[in-house]
Amino acid sequence: MIACASVTKREIRRHYDLATPFYRLLWGPHIHHGVWDADAPPLQAQRQLIDRLASEASISAGEDVLDVGCGMGGSSIELAKRYGCRVTGLTLSPVQRAWARTSAVWQGAARRTRFLCGDAENVVLPDASFNIVWNVECSEHLFDKPAFFRRAAAWLRPGGRVALCAWLAGDGTDSDGLAAAVCENFLCPSLGTAGEYRGWLEAAGLRMRTYEELTRQVERTWEICLNRVRRSRVGLIAPLTGRPMTRFLNHFTTLLNAYRTGAMRYGLFVAEKAAR
Repeated sequence: MIACASVTKREIRRHYDLATPFYRLLWGPHIHHGVWDADAPPLQAQRQLIDRLASEASISAGEDVLDVGCGMGGSSIELAKRYGCRVTGLTLSPVQRAWARTSAVWQGAARRTRFLCGDAENVVLPDASFNIVWNVECSEHLFDKPAFFRRAAAWLRPGGRVALCAWLAGDGTDSDGLAAAVCENFLCPSLGTAGEYRGWLEAAGLRMRTYEELTRQVERTWEICLNRVRRSRVGLIAPLTGRPMTRFLNHFTTLLNAYRTGAMRYGLFVAEKAAR
């Protein structure tokens, strides 16, 4: 595991409060990678990631989904509208919650979604209240990942699934410091390896159903984002929001190189709670 002791929850919350307009500009409605094939446009690639994870998790209409780290509500709204789920989105950022609520109303998904502002590591939710705990690129920001997966297992009904996509530390040593630089500049307290994630999920009492490494299929996300930063000149505005935002934008190349060298990987996991 790669760790960065200097990251704080206050920094993470402030980042997403300030960065939401930048994310909307650079990524669109979804704050996550895309799964790329041929010349798919970015929005289609991001939906392909949602569909890949939803398929592996066997999501069906009428299920209750907890979207942990829901961001601007993009995945929550997709799961509500296209999959017929009832979705609770959870974000640390009050700005993102307001954005998600507005988007759900605008897209006709308000009746099947609700959005909460809270810390996934401390929020109180009823046990056995969800069929799916959906977590796409949020676990990187969690400080105690094993404890979170124990909480997630308690929130699941029998037969429920954790559907997870995560940035991963590579299995070798981080000789060039790329993964450590990603942790520091993208506000990740730690990056676990694929093996560590499997261990945490299984220790929480969940049975692994699926693991796929998708690094080569998602890394194009950062080529596009890097190009958009350069073309939009958003870096000229970033200093107005503080030094952390400038560092964040300046390290897109670092993350891309971490994928290309194997210092980081990208993984999809589905783990299941035993049925009664």
